[in-house]
Amino acid sequence: MRSPSVTQAASRERDGAERGRHAEGVPLLEQARRQLSAGLVYAALLTGFINLLHLTVPLFMLQLYDRVLNSHNLDTLAMLILVAAGALVVFGVLDFIRARVFMTVAAGLVQRLNLPTLQSAVARTLEGRDGRTGQAMRDLGELRSFLGSNAVAVPLEAAWMPVFLLVLFLLHPAYALAALICGLILVVLSFFSDMLSRRLLSEASDAGGDAATSVSSAIRNAEVIEAMGMLPAVSRRWRKGQRRMLELLDRGNRNGKAMTAAIKAARNGMQISILSLGAVLVLNGDASAGTMVAASVIAGRILYPFEQLVDGWRQWVFAAAAWRRIRDLVNDDQSRRQSFVLPRPAAELEVDRLVYVPPGGDRPIIKGVSFALEPGDVLAVVGPSGAGKSTLARLLVGVLSPSAGGVYLDSHNVFTWERGSFGDNVGYLPQNVALLDGTVRENIARMRDADAADVLAAARAAGVHEMIGRLPFGYDTPVTGSGFLLSGGQRQRVGLARALFGEPVLLVLDEPNASLDFEGEQALIRSIQEVKERGAITIVIAHRPAITQIADKILVLKDGRVDQFGPRTDIIKTLVPQEAGAQRAAGGRGGGGVTPLPPRGSR
Repeated sequence: MRSPSVTQAASRERDGAERGRHAEGVPLLEQARRQLSAGLVYAALLTGFINLLHLTVPLFMLQLYDRVLNSHNLDTLAMLILVAAGALVVFGVLDFIRARVFMTVAAGLVQRLNLPTLQSAVARTLEGRDGRTGQAMRDLGELRSFLGSNAVAVPLEAAWMPVFLLVLFLLHPAYALAALICGLILVVLSFFSDMLSRRLLSEASDAGGDAATSVSSAIRNAEVIEAMGMLPAVSRRWRKGQRRMLELLDRGNRNGKAMTAAIKAARNGMQISILSLGAVLVLNGDASAGTMVAASVIAGRILYPFEQLVDGWRQWVFAAAAWRRIRDLVNDDQSRRQSFVLPRPAAELEVDRLVYVPPGGDRPIIKGVSFALEPGDVLAVVGPSGAGKSTLARLLVGVLSPSAGGVYLDSHNVFTWERGSFGDNVGYLPQNVALLDGTVRENIARMRDADAADVLAAARAAGVHEMIGRLPFGYDTPVTGSGFLLSGGQRQRVGLARALFGEPVLLVLDEPNASLDFEGEQALIRSIQEVKERGAITIVIAHRPAITQIADKILVLKDGRVDQFGPRTDIIKTLVPQEAGAQRAAGGRGGGGVTPLPPRGSR
C-alpha cells in the first residue's frame, strides 16, 4: 500500500489544483471573471472617494481667492490648510489601498490561472498542436503587469467625469459646457488613436509570440543545430520574425505617440481656453476669480483620464490579446478534461477499439486496438519500428486524446481523468527520458515536497539507491542545467525511480532498457517483478528479448493494428520463427545481415 505521506502530499496538491479548476461547479474562467469583477467593484468604490478628494485642491483655491484674499483673514487660511492637509492624507491612504487592491487582484488571478494554463499548453504541445507554453506564461505575466499598473484605473477615473461636470455647472454652466466639449474632442481623438494603433499592436504581439516560440524550439534542439551548422539559417529565420514584429510595433507606437502628442497639446490648449473663458466671466461680473482657477483645475481632472487612456492603450491592447489567448487555451483543454477527483483505482485496464489520428493528419497511427489486463499482469508490446508502439504508450497514460475508442483504468477514461489524481496512480517512463531542473531527490519525488522515506523506497525499487550514493551530492545532486551530467543509463534509471514513486497501479515503460547495461537491465527486471507481486499492471514497450521473458502476455503491433495478443508462451512460439526467417532473408541479401551499398552512380 502507498505510504500516508505520499497520499497526503498528493492530496494537498490535487486539492489546490481542484480549487483552481472548479469551485462549486463554477468553471475556471467564470471564477476568474468573478474574482476580477469583485476586485474592480471594490476599486471603483475607492476610486469614488479618491475622486471626491480630488476636489480638495480646487475648492481650497476657490476659498483662497474668494475668501482669504478678500478678507485678509489668516485664521481662515490656517483652517483651510488644516482641512486640506487632512483630506490629502486620506487621499494618499486610499490611493495606496487601491493600488494594493489591483496588485492583489492581479496576483490572485494569475495564481488561479497558472496551473490550468500550463496544463493546457503542455497538453496541446504533446498532441502536436501549437501549445506555445512559453507564450502562455508570458501572457500571464502580461496580465499581472497590466492589472497591477495605473492603466487599469483609467476607466474608473473617467467614470467620475459627470460628477466633476456637475461641480463645474454649479460654478457656472459655461464652465461645464466648455469642459464637456473638450472631453468629447478627446474621446474622438482616443477612438482615432485606437483605429490607428490597435490592429498593428495586436499583430505585433502575435508576431512576438511566434518569434519567441521559434527561439525556444531552437534552444531545445541546440545540439543538432550546433552539430550540423544550422545556426546561421535559424538566426535568419528568427531575425525575419523579429523584423516583422519590430516593424509592426514601430508603426503602432509611431501612430500612438503622434496621437499622444496631439492630445497633450490639445489638453493644454483646452485648459488655456477654460482659463480664458473664466477671465471673460470674471470681467463681465458673472463669476468670481476663484471659480476661474478652480474650474481650470477641475477641467484638467476631467481631461486627465482621456490622456492617460491614449498613453496606456498599448497595455490595454496587449493585455486583451493575452487574455484572449489564455481563454482559448484553457477553454480548449477544460472542454475535454474532467475536474472530479477520483479515488485510487483498481488495477484493471481495458483498451477498447482504440484509434488515433494525429492532428492535421488523415492516416491513423493506431487502428482499432483492443485488449484487457488484470491486476499483476505484465504485458510486453513488440513490433517493428513505426508500428505505433510509443503512440500507444502515450495513449495508455492519457497524454494523447483518442480519435475513437478509449483506454479505461478501473472503468474510467484515462484521458478525461483529472490529471492530479491520475498522476498519483500512474508511472510512466518515456522513450526519451527528460529530467527537470532540480535535484535527483526532487525528480524522483516528481517535484513534490515528499517524505524522504518515499523517495528512498522508489529509488530502492528501481535499484538506483547505490548508484545515487556514488553521485557527488547523493540525492541532492543537481542533474540538469549547470548541474551534474548523468549518463543516458543513469538518467533512465532515475526516470524509472520517478515512475515507481508512490507505488502506481499502472506502470507504462517505453523501451526502459534502451540505455541500460547488464546490471541496470537486471535491476529493471527485479523492479517489474516487484510491481507484479503487489498486483499492479506493467506495460513494457520492448525490443530486447530479456524483457519479454518476464511478461505474462505479449501484444504484437504491426502498422497500428494488433497482429497477435495472448499469453507469452503462445505468442513467443510464432515470433521466434518469424524473426529467424527475417534474419535469414537479411543475411541472404547482404551476406552476414549487412545490406551492400549500391554503386555510387546509382544513388
